[in-house]
Formats: sequence, structure tokens, C-alpha cells
Amino acid sequence: MAVALPLVGSVPTWLTLTVAGLAMGMIIFVIASGLTLVFGLMDVLNFGHGVFIALGAFVATTVLAGMADWTGSASLAANLIAIFAAMGVAMAVTGAIGYAFERVLVRPVYGQHLKQILITMGGMIIGEEMIKVIWGPEQTPLPLPEALRGALLWGDAAVEKYRVLAVAIGSAVLLAMLYLLNRTKIGLLIRAGVQDLEMVESLGYRVRRLFVGVFVAGSALAGLGGVMWGLYQQMVTPQMGAQINVLLFIVIIIGGLGSSFGCLVGALLVGLMANYTGFLAPKVALFSNIGLMVAILLWRPNGLYPVAAR
Repeated sequence: MAVALPLVGSVPTWLTLTVAGLAMGMIIFVIASGLTLVFGLMDVLNFGHGVFIALGAFVATTVLAGMADWTGSASLAANLIAIFAAMGVAMAVTGAIGYAFERVLVRPVYGQHLKQILITMGGMIIGEEMIKVIWGPEQTPLPLPEALRGALLWGDAAVEKYRVLAVAIGSAVLLAMLYLLNRTKIGLLIRAGVQDLEMVESLGYRVRRLFVGVFVAGSALAGLGGVMWGLYQQMVTPQMGAQINVLLFIVIIIGGLGSSFGCLVGALLVGLMANYTGFLAPKVALFSNIGLMVAILLWRPNGLYPVAAR
């Protein structure tokens, strides 16, 4: 952010780009946090994570369509109730599907990374086709509620209202995750499981149940992120999860595989880089995220905040 300010040259423009980058980064963090947590605890490379993103977005589209009176109201409170209701339903649905996904596809291939990649990719393809059967293959609009359209003026800078909401929701998810991981017994078990799985099992804890709970939570977070990303793009497609999958893996590789804090830093770096380069050098923006990942891996081959060696 400090480096970009003199390059942009205008404080209002820099502020607009920065808030937009933070909003994009927080949305990516919400989506990717579940993926990196699943890998950190369960050692599962879930390439099917994208199907939960698309499913959450389409579920929210259906919920918001049924609450048209709420989303069309000029009342901010009514709009927020509709959005949070859609997010709650999307998280419940994707969490339930995640439970079935773990039991049917992931559980037979624990500890077998190549098979995990193949079977979860296959699960994502099947999930996309099921979404097409239910909602159709076309792009579906997901417009913002009435009160969240437009921008807030801070001096000469214009910041979109929804981006401010996205930063707030992402911050709330971050605080909840930090509290859960650092202040609760479940979080202690999760962190202990990441560091030394065998020791946790030897103490008599049922790690399998913890695995399932983490996978369900990761799927629900992907659904929440799908809703936020769909509103960010104001449209959803069955392929949206597969399209963002590459970006998610860039983020968790930058942050360090299995690191929640690294996931946050990586997501913010990617969001800010995309917005700054899109303004300063649009052609560079096409490969800016991959260039950022390569530069960081040349400096720290295990990512910014690697977890304990496996």
C-alpha cells in the first residue's frame, strides 16, 4: 500500500483502489480459509473446493429472488437481513453437501494426494453439472440490494458501499476464526492436530470427528465466500468455482500451506496487487498474481508463514 501511493499519485484514487483491493482480498480470504484449514489439519488437497463456492452463490440467488421485497427496499436494515439470510442458508446447504462430500469421496483417500486431486476434481465436475441441471447453464444475475448500490464519498474518493460491507464481513470471519483457534478447546485440538496428529490421537480424542467438523466448516465458508463473490461480480455461473480455484491455490501457496494467518496475508496481497496493477499497468495485471507468487517463493520457498514440517 505504501509503495503504491507514490506510483498512483492521487490520494483519492489510491484510497478507492486500496479499499477495493482489501474488499477483494477479504472475500478471497473467506473462501480460501476453509481450504487451507482443511489442508493444515487433514492433509487433504481438495481441488473440489470450487463447487461449494458456486453452490453457495446459486443458493443465495434463489433466496434473494424470494426476498425481492426486502432487497428492493430502500432500507439498509431490510437489505442486510436479506443478505445475511441468504448467507446463512448458503452456508447450511454447502456445509451439508460438504459432509456428504467428505464421507463419500474424501474419506477413502486420506493420505493419498494424487488420488485426492483426481477424485475431488471429479467431484467438482459432477457438482457443476448438477448445478446446471437445477439452475441451468447460463449466467444468472445477482444484483446488489437497493441500499448497497452506489458509493460513499470520503472527500474526493468514492468507495463502493458493498466493498465496505465485504471488508466488515471478512474481518468478522477473521476475528471469529482467531477466537475459535486461539481461545477455545476445539481450536487447541485443531492447532495440536496440525502440529502432531499422532499425539492428539494418543490422548484419546476422536480426531475423525474433528476432521469432519473442519471439512464441513471449510465447505460452509466456501459457500459464504461464493455469496460474497457473486455479489461482488453481480452475476453467477456454474463454472465460477473452477475459475477462482487457481486464485485460491495461489493465495494458500503464498501464505504457506495450512497457515490461516498466511492465508489472510496472501489474500490481501493478491487483492491489492490485482487492483493496483489493473490501474497502473492493465497488461501486467493479467499475470501479476502468478508473478507475485513466484517472487515470494524465490524468497521463502515454503510460503510466508509455513506450518510445522510434515
